[in-house]
Amino acid sequence: MNNNVFEEIKRINEYKSEFWSSRDLAKVLGYSSYDKFLNVINKAKEACENSGQVIHNHFSHMDEMVEIGSGAKRAIDTINLSRYACYLIIQNSDPSKEVVALGQTYFAIQTRRQEKTDQLMEDNKRLHLRNEIKTHNTSLAEAAENAGVENYGKFQNYGYKGLYGGLDANDIHKKKNLKKSQKILDHMGSEELAANLFRATQADAKLRREKIQGEMNASLTHFHVGQKVRKTIEELGGTMPEELPPADGICKAKTRIKKIKIKN
Repeated sequence: MNNNVFEEIKRINEYKSEFWSSRDLAKVLGYSSYDKFLNVINKAKEACENSGQVIHNHFSHMDEMVEIGSGAKRAIDTINLSRYACYLIIQNSDPSKEVVALGQTYFAIQTRRQEKTDQLMEDNKRLHLRNEIKTHNTSLAEAAENAGVENYGKFQNYGYKGLYGGLDANDIHKKKNLKKSQKILDHMGSEELAANLFRATQADAKLRREKIQGEMNASLTHFHVGQKVRKTIEELGGTMPEELPPADGICKAKTRIKKIKIKN
């Protein structure tokens, strides 16, 4: 037996993403009873949640049609599993089985490869969004100045308060355990950066479009735009920006990207 058995049962969905069927994996791992395998899956789900991951991103329930004889079919519950889900399941399976040991090696190596790929994608997104924010913050500052804003730091805090549920820049620093010398934007992941980019671009556009005048009016506009972005995140079921974990410094992301380019 070799690691190829896990490659053989791998499936590709319509979005070109890989996944494994819980039914296929149960057979490969030698579970005669699917109900017993579900106990292992439940342990894996618990481990997934404890690691801070969203369960349904890795364990997706669906009805699979199977033949029951004479051409008839019936629906059975099947779970589409991500590579990470398979890794957790293997970790919670009987280690005395040879196939489980093989699976631990296979999914550990493949998961690490995927983590590196995901990290590179995240680093590139962060760098792109950080540069976009830098450009649009310059435009926002110009729009604020045209509206009569003199205290730009205070104006910015109104935007943060709207987006972060009342937290200003200092509060966000404390919430994220950042040092005073560390810039908030340099320690945001791509999801948080995208939310702030939307806040900045829409506040800029609204100030210019409605020709808003007066420092307080401009600041309140920024606040309300931040609130709207927050409301949208909530309606989409997203994580509030203040609850998103801080990322390492943007300079480290640049270094990782540079190293990959040198290797290639």
